[in-house]
Amino acid sequence: MFPGDPDPYAIRPTVALVADDRGSVIVDAGQSPAHAREIHAGLRAAGLPAPRWLVYTHHHWDHVWGACAWPGVEIVGHAAGVAPLRAEAARPWSHRHLREEVRANPRLGHSYRARALAVDSWDDFAVLPPTRTFTDELALPTGVVVRHVGGRHALDSSVVLVPDSGVLLLGDCWYPPPTHLRTPDDGPDLALARGLLTDDVEWYVSAHDEPVRLAEARAALDG
Repeated sequence: MFPGDPDPYAIRPTVALVADDRGSVIVDAGQSPAHAREIHAGLRAAGLPAPRWLVYTHHHWDHVWGACAWPGVEIVGHAAGVAPLRAEAARPWSHRHLREEVRANPRLGHSYRARALAVDSWDDFAVLPPTRTFTDELALPTGVVVRHVGGRHALDSSVVLVPDSGVLLLGDCWYPPPTHLRTPDDGPDLALARGLLTDDVEWYVSAHDEPVRLAEARAALDG
């Protein structure tokens, strides 16, 4: 686990590595190349192998902007995330572009300020769409299963199951839509979250919350 940043303006989601002799899997890329480099250092310090696969839980910037700092990986993502990421890849990202976009649409302010804080240099920055896509479910050679769940937060939201560890990595799938798209009536997608609970999974890991055990998740959702 790579902890997120306690500063709400930093928007640094959890990143997970599933270490396996057949090739490790990293789940989400970090929110910037700098974030990804910190994760690289953490893996080296822990003696963990470099990943062969990078799985996107969905296409939002804080989960994919570190991808360009993970050379040599196969990027796995849901097919619905390809078009928005190609559109993002074509934009002239810079601090100037971010300021111009916020002036045009002030509701983007929170997200775009976080992006400006995250990226220290745009010189080698690139947004990378997945190189391998799926529509319903994909099993990697390690046994890790990537499963599409959709939902209001992002159409391509997917969860990542690590069966032999009893862990389900949720990304942001049960969260409300992003701030700039949210209405006063939007809240967490509790029905989606309840549908993910199963006796076969002991740990549930959201990208912006502490991991919880099955009993805790059930108590929170039933409360």
